[in-house]
Amino acid sequence: PLTTKTGKNTNAIFGMLNMVTRQLDRIKPDYAAVAFDVHHPTFRHEMYDGYKAGRHPTPPELLEQFPEAKEILSMLGLHVLEAPGYEADDIQGTVASFANAAEGLESYIFTGDRDLLQLISEHITVLLAGNTDTKEMHREEFIEKYGVAPEQFVDMKALMGDSSDNIPGVGGIGEKTAATLLQNYGSLDGVYEAAENSPEDKRITKSVREKLLRDKENAYLSQKLARIMTDAPIGVSLDDLVRGEIDRAGLYRKFTELELSSFLAKFRLTAEDLGGETARAVAVCDTPAPESKEADRAEILALAGRKIALYDGEFPVFSDGVRDLVYRGTLSDLAPLFESDTDLVCFGGKPLYHKLSDLGITPGEKLRLLDLSLYAYVLNPGSGAVSLPSLISMFAGATVGEDTPCPTYMLRAEEAMRKKICEDGEERILDELEIPLLPLLARIERRGFMVDRAGLHEFGEALADLAKDLQDRIYMQAGKEFNINSPKQLGEVLFVNLSLPQLGKKAKSGFSTDAETLEELRPYSPIIDDILEYRQVTKLNGTYAAVLPEVADEEGRVHTEFKQTVTATGRLSSADPNLQNIPIRTKMGRQMRRYFIAKDGYELVDADYSQIELRLLAHISGDEHMIEGFCEGADIHRKTAAAVFGIPEEEVTEDLRKKAKAVNFGIVYGISGFSLAKDIGSSVPVASRYIKSYLDRYPAVEKYLHDVVEDAKKVGYTTTPFGRRRYIPELTAQNGNLRAFGKRVAMNAPIQGAAADIMKIAMLKVDARLRAEGIDAAIVMQVHDELVVETAKADVPLCKKILREEMENAVSLSLPLTVDVTSG
Repeated sequence: PLTTKTGKNTNAIFGMLNMVTRQLDRIKPDYAAVAFDVHHPTFRHEMYDGYKAGRHPTPPELLEQFPEAKEILSMLGLHVLEAPGYEADDIQGTVASFANAAEGLESYIFTGDRDLLQLISEHITVLLAGNTDTKEMHREEFIEKYGVAPEQFVDMKALMGDSSDNIPGVGGIGEKTAATLLQNYGSLDGVYEAAENSPEDKRITKSVREKLLRDKENAYLSQKLARIMTDAPIGVSLDDLVRGEIDRAGLYRKFTELELSSFLAKFRLTAEDLGGETARAVAVCDTPAPESKEADRAEILALAGRKIALYDGEFPVFSDGVRDLVYRGTLSDLAPLFESDTDLVCFGGKPLYHKLSDLGITPGEKLRLLDLSLYAYVLNPGSGAVSLPSLISMFAGATVGEDTPCPTYMLRAEEAMRKKICEDGEERILDELEIPLLPLLARIERRGFMVDRAGLHEFGEALADLAKDLQDRIYMQAGKEFNINSPKQLGEVLFVNLSLPQLGKKAKSGFSTDAETLEELRPYSPIIDDILEYRQVTKLNGTYAAVLPEVADEEGRVHTEFKQTVTATGRLSSADPNLQNIPIRTKMGRQMRRYFIAKDGYELVDADYSQIELRLLAHISGDEHMIEGFCEGADIHRKTAAAVFGIPEEEVTEDLRKKAKAVNFGIVYGISGFSLAKDIGSSVPVASRYIKSYLDRYPAVEKYLHDVVEDAKKVGYTTTPFGRRRYIPELTAQNGNLRAFGKRVAMNAPIQGAAADIMKIAMLKVDARLRAEGIDAAIVMQVHDELVVETAKADVPLCKKILREEMENAVSLSLPLTVDVTSG
C-alpha cells in the first residue's frame, strides 16, 4: 500500500510510472499510445456470454487510480486510447500493426498479458513485463518457449483454451498436446482436416481425436475469442500518435499533490516549471539556484549565532541563505562554530552529533540541530524514511542529486516546512520535544548500557544446553529428527505425523505454526510446551545472550541506536541491538535482565509511569468516574472489575481483576468481543457483555471512542493534547479490514501519542535537573513508559527524588501521574 497522508491510493500509479518511464527512456519512441479497457461489453461478450465469466471485479483501490494515471500519461506526451466494444488488446494490436504498413518503423508492445505474444512479427516486438524484469520477446524467443510460431498462438489457445478469460478450448487438451498438434499440422484447420479425414494418421491418438471432434464448435469459437484485432475502429492514424511534449507544470502539480517526490527528482521538475503560477508549498522557494564560493575558516566562523545550513559531504558546504560556502578543510577546524548558539539546518542530526563528538568537539548547549528528517516526521509520522532530495523537491522546488551539496536549498526547505508545521499547530512538538531530544538521545547512545559479559556468556551456554535438551525431547515425541525452525517441517510433524487438530487456517505455504496457533494447541500435546520453550530459549540466546557480549565495547557497554522518526505514534524505538524488547513476562526473560548492570560504585534507578495510557484515557475523555478513581488512588483494575461484574470491590478475586485489566487495556485499542474472549478465555457473548458493562460504567469513554473516530474520518488525522498529528488514511479505505484497523488506530493514537509526548518532556526535564543538581548520574535507557538512570551510589536517594518529581510533574492533567521508582 502507498497512500498520500490524506488517504489517496497511489501505489498503482507509482508502479506504472516506474515501469513505463523505464521503457520510454530505453526505447525513446517517436510515437506512443497507451490503451485502457472501457467498462462496457465487447464484441467477444456478444459472441460468447461466458467470456471472462468468474473474473473478480477490479479492486476499488485500483479503479480509483485510473483517472489520474491517464492524466499523468497524457502529461508525459502519450496518447491515451479507449474504444467501447473493444478491449485494450485490440487497440494495442491495431496501433502495433501500423508498423507493418509504414516503411522503417519498429513497434513495441509493453504489456504483462501473454495474449499479445500472438502479434510478434518482423516489425513488432513484445516487451513482456514480469514480477522482476521485462523480457524482450522476438520470434525466436517465442518459438523456444512455446514450440510454435507466434502466428500459431491463437490456434494453440483455440485448442487448449484459457481459464483466465474463460475461453473453453477443447476439453482435455493442454498446452503440450496443442503444441504437438500444431507442429504436425500447422494450423487449427490442418488439425481438423487430419482428425476428420485421416483416421489412419497415428500422430493423433484415439482419445485426442474423440476430444477434437466432440469440441470442434468450441475450438473455432475459442479461436475467434482469442484472436486480437489489428483493424479495430479506434479513430486514429499513425500521424495522430506522435509523442507530445512533456507538460512540466502539470506534472509538477500532480506529483506534488500525490506526494510522488521521486518523480519530481527524476524529471527534474521545479517550482520554476509553474511559470507565473504559485503553489503554497513552494511559495517561499522560487528564487534562483545559489552560487557556490570557496570560503576560509574565518568566513565560516563568522556565521556563528545565525541560522545556517550544513551539507556534510566530501567537504563541508555551508549556506547563509544567499550562497553556498565550500570549506576545503575539515569540521574539526570549526569547533567554535559548533560550540556556539547557532541554528544549524542539517539532515541526519544525530549522526552529525556523533561525528562532532568523535572529532573531540562537544556541541554547545545552545547549538540547535534543525534536522530536516525530524521536520518531515512531525509533518507526517507515517510516511516512512525520506530522502533529502525528495524534501528539497517538495518544499524548495528544486531538483538535486543524492550527493549534491545543497545547503541553500536546505534552508529554503526548512523555512517552507516550518511554515507548514506552524499552520498545522505542531511547532511545540518540533521545537520543544523533537529538536531538544536529539542531542540527549545522542548522549544516551554514547554512554551505553553496561552488561555483565562473563555472566551473559555463561547464561548463553546454559541456554544452548537447554535448547539441546528440548530439541531431543521434541524429536523423541515426534518420532523423528526434523528442522524445528522450519514452519513447513514443523507443520508436517504436528498435523500429519501427530494428527493434531488444525485450529487455524492452512496457508498457501502450508500449515500455520505461529505462536497464536501453538498456544491454542497446548491442551492437545505436551510437545507444544517444549516447542514454545525451545523457540523462546533459542531467540533469547541468538538475539541477546550470544550477541550482546560481542557488540559491547571495552568497558562492557552496549550502545543501542534510538530511532526518532520510525513509529507513527511518536514513540522512540531501539535498534542494533534492540534493548526495548527484552522479555519480562517469562522467567528466563527476567533472568536475562540480571546481566544489565551498573559499573562499580554505581546503581541503576528505574522509574516507570503507572498505567499512563489509562490515566490519559480518563483525562482526554473527561470521564468523571475514572478520574475520581485515579484521584482517590484506587486500584483501577479492581474498581473496573467491581463495576463490570456487578460485585463489591472487596469480593473481586485476582482472576476477576485480571479479566478487568484485559478489558481496561483492550478498550484503549478498540477491542472487540471476539478478541477479548480469546484474551480472557470466555465466550464472545460474555466478553461483549463485559465491554458493554464497562462502557455503561464509563459513558464519557464510550463518547470519546465514538467521537475521535468520527472526527478523524472528517479531517483525516487524530491529534494528541500537545498537537502531534497521526494521519489515518485507512479510515477511508474500500477494504473493510483496513477500515477496521484505521478505527482502532484512531481510538488509540491520541492516547499512545500523548504518552510518547509526556515521556519525551519527562526525559528532557529529568536530564536538565540531573545536570543542574550536579550529581553523577545519566539516563542510560528509555523503554516506552520507563526511564533507567545510572547513578553513583551516594546519589541514589536524590536521583530517585528527581525522577519522581520531574516525571510526575512533566505535564498538568486533570488527574495525577504516578511513577514507580526502584533501584538496584
